[in-house]
Amino acid sequence: MTVIDKRAPGTLRAAWVALAGLSAVFLFEMLDNSILTVALPTIGRELHASTLELQWATGAYAVVFGGLMVAFGAVADRYGRRRIMLAGLALLGLASLATAFVTTAEQLIAVRAAMGVAAAMTTPGSIALAFRLFADNGLRVRAMTLISTVGLVGLAVGPTAGGFVLAVAPWQVLLLVNVPIAALAIVGIRAGIAADEPTELHRDPLDVPGAALGTTTIVLTLVAPTLFVGEGARSWQPWTVTAAALVAAVVFVLRERAARHPLLDLRLVARPLVSAGLAHKAATGLAVAGLGYLVTLQLQLDWGWSPALAAAGMLPQVLVLVLAGPFVNRFVDRVGLDRAAGLSSAAVVAGLGVYGLLGRFGYVWVALALMLVAAAIRVVGAVAGVNVLRGLPENRTSIGAALVDTAGEVASGVGVAVAGTVLAALFTGAVSASPWSARQSAEFEQAVTVAGLLLTLVAAALVGWAMLRTRRPVVAG
Repeated sequence: MTVIDKRAPGTLRAAWVALAGLSAVFLFEMLDNSILTVALPTIGRELHASTLELQWATGAYAVVFGGLMVAFGAVADRYGRRRIMLAGLALLGLASLATAFVTTAEQLIAVRAAMGVAAAMTTPGSIALAFRLFADNGLRVRAMTLISTVGLVGLAVGPTAGGFVLAVAPWQVLLLVNVPIAALAIVGIRAGIAADEPTELHRDPLDVPGAALGTTTIVLTLVAPTLFVGEGARSWQPWTVTAAALVAAVVFVLRERAARHPLLDLRLVARPLVSAGLAHKAATGLAVAGLGYLVTLQLQLDWGWSPALAAAGMLPQVLVLVLAGPFVNRFVDRVGLDRAAGLSSAAVVAGLGVYGLLGRFGYVWVALALMLVAAAIRVVGAVAGVNVLRGLPENRTSIGAALVDTAGEVASGVGVAVAGTVLAALFTGAVSASPWSARQSAEFEQAVTVAGLLLTLVAAALVGWAMLRTRRPVVAG
């Protein structure tokens, strides 16, 4: 049961210093990969990097980030959320500064991996500390909406800003921008957030074998989708990695059930609010990644749009993501946290269904699907985290926040894997070769329908299960 802290801020304005620091953390996460992607051709030329090395320049960050979040969440709950956050921000600043001295692709991959470690230390903490900063659930949702809005603005403007920077400065500047962001976050968190009270932490020994197994499971789960897309579903490699991920997951569960002090108490994850919140987050992650992958290919390769026009075609999604913040708070106030999660996740299913059934018939349907999913992301992004954390004990909030982010990361990988595998199975020839023949266009349209509907079914199963978990039992009499 959560204890109300009478010292907690009563408004967002009263906590503006802390919120500025926490927003800077989320800005780094959203801005980082989006701003780097536009520079990959330049990086490849200057560092003489292979295609595989360029893939790992971005992939190393995502895999390390996703793999270590749960482990660092457990560490933060034991040794202090603010302390781990500040250490991660210091590492982020140092790793970003190291970019100025990078001369090879291998060095860049190492820097990106270090940034992934820093992100794993800081990103879940931004949710946990925002939750703990306020005592009122409404203020918690508003705080997370504000933090996510700042990050989404960074995601939206990142590629454009990166293009302008590359016109006048070397590519290293795109990563050096993390240094002032880290400095702002350190100042805001040190000044605005008090250190954790010892009574708010727990002193159970750290389950090192469990942490190793959990990290291995998540890393393999994140690597498998890239192999399905890169090597194809007929290759032995993605299936081997998938099988290894399943084995690691089973061993992890067995370890956690047998351990005296488990890294992740599975009984807590099974709580209705926690499991439902994770399912809602997974449904949105699945939709964003799968839909984004298919729409990008459709606009440029099937419909022949230029990259600039295709970027403009994604604007409905960007506008909803950036501008919907104020409406999220009103919506949640009106319907409540549980119904807001359910209704917004239903919009995810509707968006995927629209795309699967009608997306091949014209851009208006693609735009509608993008807007439905984007609107749902804004609500679920704020509400799922609050629901998960209010379903956990106070000394487990960091690992709860880490689980929320991990659910989104893993589901995103699954979404891309589903779309890529269906496309590989139905499309003959190289997808990137152009122009397509009439037969290839028909095959792609079939793949859009099959993949879109398959993603719809998976998302609907997740959402339906989450709604059942949070359904209040009827009291007799």
